[in-house]
Amino acid sequence: MARPTSKSRSKSAPKSPTKLKAAARSSGDAAVLARIADALERLAPERVAAPDLSGADAFVWQPDGRLIAVPHVNRVGMSLLKGIDRVRDTLVENTERFAKGLPANNALLWGARGMGKSSLVKASHAAVNAAHAKNSKDGPLKLIEIHREDIESLPELMAITRASRYRFILFCDDLSFDNDDTSYKSLKAVLEGGIEGRPDNVIFYATSNRRHLMSRDMMENERSTAINPGETVEEKVSLSDRFGLWLGFHRCSQDEYLAMVDSYVAHYKIKVGPEELRREALEWATTRGSRSGRVAWQFIQELAGRLGVALRD
Repeated sequence: MARPTSKSRSKSAPKSPTKLKAAARSSGDAAVLARIADALERLAPERVAAPDLSGADAFVWQPDGRLIAVPHVNRVGMSLLKGIDRVRDTLVENTERFAKGLPANNALLWGARGMGKSSLVKASHAAVNAAHAKNSKDGPLKLIEIHREDIESLPELMAITRASRYRFILFCDDLSFDNDDTSYKSLKAVLEGGIEGRPDNVIFYATSNRRHLMSRDMMENERSTAINPGETVEEKVSLSDRFGLWLGFHRCSQDEYLAMVDSYVAHYKIKVGPEELRREALEWATTRGSRSGRVAWQFIQELAGRLGVALRD
């Protein structure tokens, strides 16, 4: 009687129950792992592409890691900023040194409202770019605005700027800190004192109505509630010490206010008599209860609109 061949035996021989269970378990585990991987892929945040910094000279930082280009910066020409000659020259000189790769200081512009603090930062950036930075090997200076509420994301922004060939002015307008606000610690570590420190291609300019970036009431509250009042207040006040330049802006005189109005009228070629202009400008300041560059500009908008003059640079 002939024996069955090995081929026929292999076809008819059933798999053992143990092997069948192992194969089923392996197939099931693979399916579960695939579903978990798909779920994690959907939950993971989208990768943010590296920003293209060559397309503009000004950007606004978003805390999700994006830099939004600003094609046209809302700025006032340097020649229209009146009554701030000393601080203007100091900031422009500091910005020029930075653009040339020389040592320069972080700057805190503090003082009276509406006297041109943020306008001076933007005008200095434009003036230095026009005179020097456009032709430098590092290219034009880049102005990046970071909002006060996004200060805690400043280390992420520094990581982007540190790896770039450009030089950056980081700008925060109306910087101040309220009670129980600890985000100032992120700013302190970035400006000075952290392990990495401030990158050589970055400088920080901030404006504030407060010299020490915190209100007097907040300072008094810290003194009254702390175990060691002096040290607690000193920790928060020391933030302003990270700025090598303190540039003070004070309320303008009547003559300085009228000089601002006259410069706007001449720049935009608004036809109005000098006596009428003076009378209306002073009346406008009286109704507003203050004199400042902002009040002068608001008066010019009112005057130009009433006379049908378009305000175009």
